[in-house]
Amino acid sequence: MPNSFQPPDESLEVLLRRQQAAFGREMNPSHEVRVGRLIRLEAMLEKWAETFASRIASDFGCRSHYEIKIAETMVVQGGLKHTRRHLKQWMKVKRMPPSLRYWPGRSFVIPQPLGVVGIISPWNYPLLLALSPLVGVLAAGNRALLKPSELTPAFSEALKTAIAEFFSPDEVAVVTGDPEVGRQFSELPFDHLLFTGSTAVGRLVAQAAARNLTPVTLELGGKSPVIIDSSCRLPGVIDRLTWGKLLNAGQTCIAPDYALVPRARVDEFVSVLQASMARMYPSIEANPDYTSIVSERHYHRLLDLVDDARSLGARVIEVNPAGESFDCTRRKLAPMILLDVSDNMRLMKEEIFGPLLPVVPYGTLEEAIHYINQREHPLAVYWFGRDASHREQVVAGTISGGVSINDTLLHLAQDDLPFGGVGPSGQGHYHGEYGFRQFSKEKPVFVQARFSGVSLLYPPFKSSLERVLKMISRL
Repeated sequence: MPNSFQPPDESLEVLLRRQQAAFGREMNPSHEVRVGRLIRLEAMLEKWAETFASRIASDFGCRSHYEIKIAETMVVQGGLKHTRRHLKQWMKVKRMPPSLRYWPGRSFVIPQPLGVVGIISPWNYPLLLALSPLVGVLAAGNRALLKPSELTPAFSEALKTAIAEFFSPDEVAVVTGDPEVGRQFSELPFDHLLFTGSTAVGRLVAQAAARNLTPVTLELGGKSPVIIDSSCRLPGVIDRLTWGKLLNAGQTCIAPDYALVPRARVDEFVSVLQASMARMYPSIEANPDYTSIVSERHYHRLLDLVDDARSLGARVIEVNPAGESFDCTRRKLAPMILLDVSDNMRLMKEEIFGPLLPVVPYGTLEEAIHYINQREHPLAVYWFGRDASHREQVVAGTISGGVSINDTLLHLAQDDLPFGGVGPSGQGHYHGEYGFRQFSKEKPVFVQARFSGVSLLYPPFKSSLERVLKMISRL
């Protein structure tokens, strides 16, 4: 194991060239080398987990160590174990059946590393969204440069030091800095670039990468809907919606953004949801389990969304069980349920990314599906109910990055499922084998046999070739 490498302070270009040179010396690392890197990443996470949690909590102002462990640390640890178990199988050369027209030649697909991969990670789950893609990058045999968010500076510096302790700079390195550093980072000629963040910034990253023809994976966001089906028994499942909405105070890319509820059940839904929220979070202001909004700018953005909606006729129900007053400097924002919302309100146009849940009534399931499909493809769709035909109608009738049935968020934690968006909510995917393949080049190889009938097709052409072509066309 490397012994306390110094955090790299070189320029971005120097760091990239160093990793490119190291990759050139070892273009196809063995299974043992790759597993060794994953073991080091696992050891780093185990050693630094508590420090990471403390730094993340300080960056937010208030965030539970338990929440960080459940939603970030454990997910990365699970991905590491899954990848180590299956990596040898993923790395195997796959023999493919050749076309009969070119038999007895043979065809293969060889997974090959890409080179140096850049990872730009966001502030909302800074540990998970930096290290989870790194698992796939290292498993595929690549080197990596990471640029964590400037909005979580304490964590970013800790990550930089931890990575330098366990990895040499030509394997993995972390660079920190402001948005200008991020812009320069996205302009580097990586072999692949992964960005997780907002759709607006994702567009800029994609444009910067395009100048180098760098392929990109974009994990973005959008307005992920919840459909409460007419067959849903609310008391049995409402806690799952509450948990998914209020985890990290709603600052989750796949958080339920708004709820589509049968018009006749809106009052019941609001009552049951309020009770669930109060049960999970009986207080807000001093509750260590309830996360602060990450920055003053984001806090005031959410308040502006509420003010805009209220001014346009929305009814706002604040869920404040203890009847507390809030100190804005702590950036604690109580959950709010918004009724009588309309499409001209900002919170129905923008991704909310906070503890606000608009409720949209619907008549028929077809109306709910149409409402979703009129908008940009979301990162997730959530359906709650018991009617299997309705469930299949929603799954087949909507396009989204992923789906959870009768729960929220948990499709992200499945190592055998790909995670990613579609259209404005993202492109490309990773996790498990899908991450290994995303960060690999699946190289096709054709091996010609010693004796081959293809020579019959060489010029000079003869009239007898017509019979050969007719015979081949039947294969």
